[in-house]
This record gives sequence, structure tokens and C-alpha cells, in this order.
Amino acid sequence: MNHFPMTLKGVEILRKELNELKTIKRPRIIASIAAAREFGDLKENAEYHAAREEQIFCEGRIKEIQNKLSNAQIIDITQIPKTGKAIFGSTVSILNIHTKEKFTYCIVGDDESDFKKNLISINSPIARGLIGKKYNDIAIINTPGGHVKYKILKVEYL
Repeated sequence: MNHFPMTLKGVEILRKELNELKTIKRPRIIASIAAAREFGDLKENAEYHAAREEQIFCEGRIKEIQNKLSNAQIIDITQIPKTGKAIFGSTVSILNIHTKEKFTYCIVGDDESDFKKNLISINSPIARGLIGKKYNDIAIINTPGGHVKYKILKVEYL
């Protein structure tokens, strides 16, 4: 049995999606299927087939979310002793030593990651390189373009 590490916020987002799928999307799809059946012959009924396809996707996503929530290892970063090290759930500010660019990332679970929002997966190369590092440490990240060095500017437990 696999456990999925998640932050409290990530669990909240999945629960909200699950609730929306069960209470809004599922009933809407059922109504669409019922309406499409009234058009007659189901073999050539595009509306019916589209609604059934959507239902299959929705039910699959519901099962997937339920599985993840039942196997979630919920980590509340505010309850973890502040050691100054980058860990799951921490927010890390870094400086690319070569380009002098600054970045801030929060290390989260796979389902929560969104690079555009600076949420990086615990399994990403950047996060793996940052884990265990402290203020002023140098992290060497293996990228397709070679090794990139980052200096840790700040580790926060938000």
C-alpha cells in the first residue's frame, strides 16, 4: 500500500474536488445521459456516447481521489519542529549562483505540484536537491543541461 504525502492544503483541495464531482458533476452527467436517451437509437447517439464517456472519466477520478485520500500521509508543516532544514511542506528561497536569479518554492506532494504557482513535487529534481539543506548551504541540482548550483537563502515553515 502506497502512502501519498500531502499537505493540509492539498488534502483540502482534493476533498473539495471530490465533493464537487459527487454533488455537482455526477448528477449533471446522469441528467445528460437521461436526456440523450430520449433522442432514440443509442448506437448513433453522439450526445449519449459523449455523456457516457464523461461519466466514465468522472467515476474514475472519484475513485482515484478516494484512493489518494484514504492513503494520504497528511503532513502539517506548522506542527513539525523548525530545524531550519528544507523538508516536505517547507518553503525554500534559493539563488541560482550562475545567473543570480532568485526563486521561491514550496515542496509539496505530486498531486499538489504546480510549477506556475511555485509548488514543486517532492519527487522533482529540484526538491530532491533541496531536501535537508539549510540557510547558506549550496544545493547542486542535476538538470538535463548539466549541474546547476543554488544557494539557500531562506527556509520557512508556513
